[in-house]
Amino acid sequence: MNFEHLIEINDPANPLLEPLSRNQLWHGLVLRAEQPELSVIGLDACVMLDRREGYLRRELRFGDLRVKDEVFLTSMQEVRYEVMASEHYPSSRLIMRIEEPHPGRLFMRFIYSSEHAQADSDEMLRGHVEQAYVQSDINTVAVIRELGKRGTLGPYMDADAAGPH
Repeated sequence: MNFEHLIEINDPANPLLEPLSRNQLWHGLVLRAEQPELSVIGLDACVMLDRREGYLRRELRFGDLRVKDEVFLTSMQEVRYEVMASEHYPSSRLIMRIEEPHPGRLFMRFIYSSEHAQADSDEMLRGHVEQAYVQSDINTVAVIRELGKRGTLGPYMDADAAGPH
């Protein structure tokens, strides 16, 4: 199964949305990887098994279910989650990529892929799974916006930049 979608982060036409800098958005994505309990619904605990520059290996605990994954961080660009297959689920991948087609005009692209093949007869199930992915991603962006509003992700202006990224 493959699925992707975009969420607009900064919309100049919507004055109700407080803009985020690329730096703030990146720090929000890193925080989501390091502390997924902030935005992953149903997660009981996250145990770090390995941590290096640009890499995390984790075990996510949802009740009795244990999910092991690897997280690859490409600074200021994308976070890639590689979920290892188990007897309960197939391997899968999620890429969260920052896109900036114009300065300050930020989007998040979410790209999902899974080894699980959806049959045509499972179209309704596929639609529900895609809808759940979109809702989860909307929640992730909402959490990042809230952290940005609180100042947790740093100021809007990047410290080493003359203007917003």
